[in-house]
Amino acid sequence: MRKKLNQHFFVYLLVLSLVITLGMYVQPINNDTQVHTAAEQQKPAEQASAGIVLTTQAQEPVSSPVITATPSPISTLAEAAATIAEQPSTNLPEPEIPIEEEPAIQEKPVNTYEVSAYYLNVRKGPSAKTAILKVVKQGTRLEIASKTDNGWLEVQGGGYIHGGYAKKVKNEVSVLSFPDTTNRQPTIEINDGRAKIAQQSETIEEKPEKAIEEELSAPTSVVKSDSGLTEAHIAKIFEGTALSGHDLEQAILEIEEEYGINAYFTIAVMKLESGNGKSRLAKSKNNLFGLNAIDGDKYNKAFSFKTKGDSVRKFGQLLSKNYVGKGLTTIEKVARKYCPANSKWSSLVKNIMKSDYRKL
Repeated sequence: MRKKLNQHFFVYLLVLSLVITLGMYVQPINNDTQVHTAAEQQKPAEQASAGIVLTTQAQEPVSSPVITATPSPISTLAEAAATIAEQPSTNLPEPEIPIEEEPAIQEKPVNTYEVSAYYLNVRKGPSAKTAILKVVKQGTRLEIASKTDNGWLEVQGGGYIHGGYAKKVKNEVSVLSFPDTTNRQPTIEINDGRAKIAQQSETIEEKPEKAIEEELSAPTSVVKSDSGLTEAHIAKIFEGTALSGHDLEQAILEIEEEYGINAYFTIAVMKLESGNGKSRLAKSKNNLFGLNAIDGDKYNKAFSFKTKGDSVRKFGQLLSKNYVGKGLTTIEKVARKYCPANSKWSSLVKNIMKSDYRKL
């Protein structure tokens, strides 16, 4: 049907062009003929009025103007139209008419991660030293926009989380977007490795999220593990001690995020080695862990720090490199190297951890 319409459209264009062309040529010929004939008829009359008599022999035969017969525009157009109609349709070039195609449906991949730690800080930048924007609980699902080179995940909408405390959801949900002109509801495609189920309905029922366990898990003897503690929890643990009010909460959670050192363990060692922040090293050198306090001259050889938070960061760095990194992953194993002179060191640390857990 469209092809026939294109042919008729082309025929009409051709007919119109023939009409314009013939009109341009026919009009001048008729005008010239009329002017020439009128002049020839007027000439004998002027000669007679002037008294000039011409004999028939002397008179030259007046040739009548030659007028080329021009076919009637109507008959010409009819013949042209009939001729074009008889020609095969394949000889007529079809005008290219742009056809609007429906925009293709674009699939937007969604990278969803689920928080594996009991509590996880969402920070301003991809570093444990940046400010905390908010705290999310275990089981929270976050849409991740990108992954940094140092293992941090950029949360869609702002903020970063450490990639070691979140795992990618295997059964990803892809939302298919349609053009704005349509009134269709988005189709949800669920890929579970067995089948693809596409469901389109006016009302999309959302499944209730998995219940989040709000109770904190009891600490274990594994040094590299998640504590689930937040800054509020740590501040509560420090209540009534000389460790309170020194902004140690952020530093403790930083080394847990960066090195995986359990916050319960860090706090317990800090309390034991500094006497809850009252030791000489803690007050004068901000050394809360007795770092490099070698027998014989403990005070002078012990490291000195600008702030107490700096001693926490140094503790995490040394423990990750010289202990956990070398296979000393439990409190008992760490005790044999960290404080070999005190055989009860590991049990004292674990008792402090249990006591702090009961405070929460």
